[in-house]
Amino acid sequence: MLRIKQIMEPIQAPVARKSGFIGFLIRKIITVAVVTVVFGWLYGWASPWAFSARAPAGFSYGLLHGAMMPLSLPSLVIGKDVTIYNDNNVGRIYKIGYICGVNICGLIFIGPLFWRPRTAEPVTLANAEKSQ
Repeated sequence: MLRIKQIMEPIQAPVARKSGFIGFLIRKIITVAVVTVVFGWLYGWASPWAFSARAPAGFSYGLLHGAMMPLSLPSLVIGKDVTIYNDNNVGRIYKIGYICGVNICGLIFIGPLFWRPRTAEPVTLANAEKSQ
Protein backbone atom coordinates (compact mmCIF):
# COMPACT_ATOMS: atom_id res chain seq x y z
CA MET A 1 0.00 0.00 0.00
CA LEU A 2 2.82 2.37 0.79
CA ARG A 3 4.35 1.77 -2.66
CA ILE A 4 1.09 2.75 -4.43
CA LYS A 5 0.81 5.91 -2.34
CA GLN A 6 4.39 6.90 -3.24
CA ILE A 7 3.63 6.43 -6.93
CA MET A 8 0.29 8.27 -6.87
CA GLU A 9 1.35 11.39 -4.97
CA PRO A 10 3.40 12.97 -7.79
CA ILE A 11 0.62 12.28 -10.32
CA GLN A 12 -2.14 14.09 -8.46
CA ALA A 13 -2.73 17.70 -9.40
CA PRO A 14 -2.47 20.31 -6.68
CA VAL A 15 -5.78 21.49 -5.29
CA ALA A 16 -6.72 24.90 -6.65
CA ARG A 17 -7.57 27.60 -4.15
CA LYS A 18 -11.22 28.54 -4.23
CA SER A 19 -11.91 32.23 -4.36
CA GLY A 20 -14.94 33.48 -2.52
CA PHE A 21 -18.30 34.13 -4.10
CA ILE A 22 -18.15 37.79 -3.07
CA GLY A 23 -14.86 38.29 -4.95
CA PHE A 24 -16.32 36.58 -8.02
CA LEU A 25 -19.42 38.76 -7.86
CA ILE A 26 -17.39 41.95 -7.48
CA ARG A 27 -15.20 41.06 -10.48
CA LYS A 28 -18.31 40.39 -12.61
CA ILE A 29 -19.95 43.67 -11.58
CA ILE A 30 -16.78 45.63 -12.38
CA THR A 31 -16.46 43.87 -15.75
CA VAL A 32 -20.06 44.65 -16.68
CA ALA A 33 -19.64 48.28 -15.61
CA VAL A 34 -16.45 48.73 -17.66
CA VAL A 35 -17.98 47.06 -20.74
CA THR A 36 -21.10 49.22 -20.40
CA VAL A 37 -19.08 52.43 -20.22
CA VAL A 38 -16.93 51.39 -23.20
CA PHE A 39 -19.99 50.42 -25.30
CA GLY A 40 -21.75 53.68 -24.42
CA TRP A 41 -18.67 55.70 -25.33
CA LEU A 42 -18.22 53.83 -28.63
CA TYR A 43 -21.85 54.37 -29.56
CA GLY A 44 -21.70 58.06 -28.66
CA TRP A 45 -18.55 58.46 -30.75
CA ALA A 46 -19.82 56.57 -33.82
CA SER A 47 -23.49 57.58 -33.81
CA PRO A 48 -23.18 61.07 -35.38
CA TRP A 49 -20.99 59.69 -38.17
CA ALA A 50 -23.10 56.57 -38.80
CA PHE A 51 -26.53 58.23 -38.85
CA SER A 52 -25.95 60.99 -41.38
CA ALA A 53 -28.95 62.61 -43.06
CA ARG A 54 -27.27 63.22 -46.43
CA ALA A 55 -28.71 60.36 -48.46
CA PRO A 56 -31.01 57.40 -47.88
CA ALA A 57 -29.24 54.59 -46.05
CA GLY A 58 -28.58 51.44 -48.08
CA PHE A 59 -27.31 47.95 -47.32
CA SER A 60 -23.91 49.01 -45.95
CA TYR A 61 -25.41 51.55 -43.55
CA GLY A 62 -28.01 48.94 -42.55
CA LEU A 63 -25.18 46.55 -41.76
CA LEU A 64 -23.42 49.22 -39.70
CA HIS A 65 -26.59 50.26 -37.87
CA GLY A 66 -27.47 46.65 -37.11
CA ALA A 67 -23.99 46.00 -35.72
CA MET A 68 -24.23 49.15 -33.58
CA MET A 69 -27.68 48.35 -32.22
CA PRO A 70 -26.46 46.17 -29.29
CA LEU A 71 -24.00 48.94 -28.37
CA SER A 72 -26.91 51.31 -27.82
CA LEU A 73 -28.34 49.27 -24.93
CA PRO A 74 -26.36 51.02 -22.14
CA SER A 75 -27.46 54.44 -23.41
CA LEU A 76 -31.09 53.34 -23.64
CA VAL A 77 -30.99 51.84 -20.13
CA ILE A 78 -29.83 55.09 -18.53
CA GLY A 79 -32.62 56.99 -20.28
CA LYS A 80 -30.81 58.60 -23.19
CA ASP A 81 -32.88 58.53 -26.38
CA VAL A 82 -30.49 57.31 -29.08
CA THR A 83 -31.10 56.40 -32.70
CA ILE A 84 -30.93 52.69 -33.51
CA TYR A 85 -32.69 52.69 -36.88
CA ASN A 86 -32.51 55.18 -39.75
CA ASP A 87 -35.95 56.19 -41.02
CA ASN A 88 -34.38 57.68 -44.16
CA ASN A 89 -33.52 54.37 -45.86
CA VAL A 90 -33.98 52.70 -49.24
CA GLY A 91 -36.37 50.02 -47.96
CA ARG A 92 -35.94 46.27 -48.04
CA ILE A 93 -32.19 46.36 -48.81
CA TYR A 94 -31.54 48.51 -45.72
CA LYS A 95 -33.62 46.18 -43.56
CA ILE A 96 -31.74 43.11 -44.84
CA GLY A 97 -28.43 44.86 -44.04
CA TYR A 98 -29.74 45.77 -40.58
CA ILE A 99 -30.74 42.17 -39.83
CA CYS A 100 -27.37 40.88 -41.11
CA GLY A 101 -25.56 43.45 -38.92
CA VAL A 102 -27.44 42.40 -35.79
CA ASN A 103 -26.74 38.73 -36.50
CA ILE A 104 -23.05 39.27 -37.26
CA CYS A 105 -22.66 41.28 -34.06
CA GLY A 106 -24.38 38.49 -32.13
CA LEU A 107 -22.15 35.90 -33.76
CA ILE A 108 -19.02 37.80 -32.78
CA PHE A 109 -19.98 38.68 -29.20
CA ILE A 110 -22.35 35.85 -28.17
CA GLY A 111 -21.11 33.01 -30.40
CA PRO A 112 -17.90 32.34 -28.44
CA LEU A 113 -19.99 31.59 -25.35
CA PHE A 114 -21.22 28.44 -27.09
CA TRP A 115 -17.80 27.30 -28.37
CA ARG A 116 -16.46 24.13 -26.81
CA PRO A 117 -12.99 22.73 -27.41
CA ARG A 118 -12.83 19.44 -29.24
CA THR A 119 -12.14 16.35 -27.19
CA ALA A 120 -9.34 13.98 -28.07
CA GLU A 121 -11.80 11.17 -28.81
CA PRO A 122 -15.25 11.86 -30.22
CA VAL A 123 -18.11 10.64 -28.06
CA THR A 124 -19.90 7.74 -29.71
CA LEU A 125 -22.29 5.11 -28.49
CA ALA A 126 -19.52 2.46 -28.48
CA ASN A 127 -17.26 4.69 -26.36
CA ALA A 128 -20.07 5.44 -23.92
CA GLU A 129 -20.75 1.72 -23.43
CA LYS A 130 -17.05 1.02 -22.77
CA SER A 131 -16.87 3.62 -20.01
CA GLN A 132 -19.81 2.12 -18.13
